[in-house]
Amino acid sequence: MAGEMSMIGSVILALLLAGYLGQQYLPPPKPRVIGLDLGTTFCSVGVFQPGTGEIEIIEDDKGRKSIPSVVSFTLTGVFAGHEGQELSDVNPQNTIYDAKRFIGKIFDEETLEKESARYPFKVIFNNGSADFLVNTNSTFTVTPEFIGSRLLLKMRKMAEKQLGVPVEKAVISVPAEFDERQRNYTIRAANLAGLDVLRVINEPTAAAMAYGLHKAEVFNVLVVDLGGGTLDVSLLNKQGGMFLTRAMAGNNQLGGQDFTQRLLQYTTERVRQQYGVPPTLKEDIHLLRQAVEAAKLNLTQEPHVHLRVPLYLQMTGASGAQEEKVLFEEKLTRETFEELNADLFQKILAPIETVLVEGHLDKQEVDEIVLVGGSTRIPRIRQLISQYFGKEPNTSVDPDLAVVTGVAIQAGIMGGSWPLQVSAIEIPNRHLRKTNFS
Repeated sequence: MAGEMSMIGSVILALLLAGYLGQQYLPPPKPRVIGLDLGTTFCSVGVFQPGTGEIEIIEDDKGRKSIPSVVSFTLTGVFAGHEGQELSDVNPQNTIYDAKRFIGKIFDEETLEKESARYPFKVIFNNGSADFLVNTNSTFTVTPEFIGSRLLLKMRKMAEKQLGVPVEKAVISVPAEFDERQRNYTIRAANLAGLDVLRVINEPTAAAMAYGLHKAEVFNVLVVDLGGGTLDVSLLNKQGGMFLTRAMAGNNQLGGQDFTQRLLQYTTERVRQQYGVPPTLKEDIHLLRQAVEAAKLNLTQEPHVHLRVPLYLQMTGASGAQEEKVLFEEKLTRETFEELNADLFQKILAPIETVLVEGHLDKQEVDEIVLVGGSTRIPRIRQLISQYFGKEPNTSVDPDLAVVTGVAIQAGIMGGSWPLQVSAIEIPNRHLRKTNFS
């Protein structure tokens, strides 16, 4: 008996030694499960690298780590991501964005009509669901999940190109307030892109994992997610490795796009003041919007930026209307940007106050404040949050990539990748409702 036990022990030791040597000297296996963040404004894909335990955010062919959540239909094809966004000003009726706002959601006709009034493309009512009307060489409708599938397919191809292996499995994130129908339609979008979804994880939980909070001694975590189009605030309670969402609030009409629009309105008025007429050509408006968006991003790091935008203005002279090429130049300061958006920035505090009240928590009891979404980079927004809580929020993770980083960690767990990670378990809270501000 002792001999048998000794033999078994030797076999186990040999297997452990072989595993160790394999990890040290053999190339690690390629990850086969990808983590997907299908955002309202931007999407990202990441993987957990076996062996090293590092998270790799997949880049496109130009080194960009996220793609716009935009799909444009033309006579020659369907263009997703950056290619779709480039067509947004010249092909607005057939360029779909914000599809995540509609996916799996049930509408009445009046609500859908009100919701769709803000878009240049046509949103139609289809037995309680929203469809998008497209008119290229023919007129047809597409569903929100189809739009999502084109974005997911693009990210799947990016991952396959980078990894050099076929990818058929994924973990995907969704907003915490998504109900079962919205989650199922998100899974359907992934299925249309040829992906088998192993797990759906809430975005706030994914963000908390990115910050390593699933392994830290914290209890109350506030996640402020301010992206391009929406603000979501979630209060999480962690017990062991389990996360419970205690309260949610937000504003589905507040985000980086609104801050950019304020800046665009200001610069358009400055053009009118300098030259007597505002820009009217689609190409000019497109160039000005691109310049303003870049300026907004640069103002998070710099106190001021200079705009230089060539425009073709429709001037009226002695011989009638004619185009005149001008070079619009303007100095934009962070102070001006903050003044233009002061009322919008202040709106961020209302959902924060609401989740604390509904979660029966004092702000002093919040252990960690986690920032998610590119718009939380804006210094004034960080300052407002810091002043409200009397302490600095956690900024150790790139806010643009926090959710996809957490989803990639979960993808590594689902794929059984080594080194092993502690999984974050979400406790369903089916009675929870999100409070929305506007």
